[in-house]
Amino acid sequence: MASKKSKSNKKMKKAAGPQSQSRTISENRKARHRFEILQQVECGIVLIGPEVKSLRDGNISLNEAYVRVEKGELWLIGADIAEYRQASFWNHKPKRSRKLLVHKKELEKLKEKAFTKGLTLVPLRMYFTGRGLVKVVVGVGRGKNVHDKRETKKTADARREIDRQMKSASRG
Repeated sequence: MASKKSKSNKKMKKAAGPQSQSRTISENRKARHRFEILQQVECGIVLIGPEVKSLRDGNISLNEAYVRVEKGELWLIGADIAEYRQASFWNHKPKRSRKLLVHKKELEKLKEKAFTKGLTLVPLRMYFTGRGLVKVVVGVGRGKNVHDKRETKKTADARREIDRQMKSASRG
């Protein structure tokens, strides 16, 4: 009986191991600077073969991308996935709109937030899961004013300075 338990535990560990690892493809740093992120949602994305191969090479830019709700679906617009050279005539348009996949309940929540004045849906991060699937983290953000950006920078600088002091105190 004990041997069956250990075998099943080993199987579960093997299954959980690779799936827990994720590899970031691209991160939208400008979004975190421009917006105060209130909520984050993980979405799947509909891609074609050459797009995935291009993503594996890291050829993507999320800087000018945004997310929009159209006809009851979520769309990633303006994300620039470069063409994959070896795909020849099967290639894709680099800035085409791509459908995002979410559960209906999450879509309803995002719809409400998207149509609320002052809130925006922005892609924050794109990554590969351990199983090789591409996921997009979409954030609901409120635009920052200039003084908010300055305040954020001041707190980050203060935090960095405190960390430096703590490191030097622990060494000496």
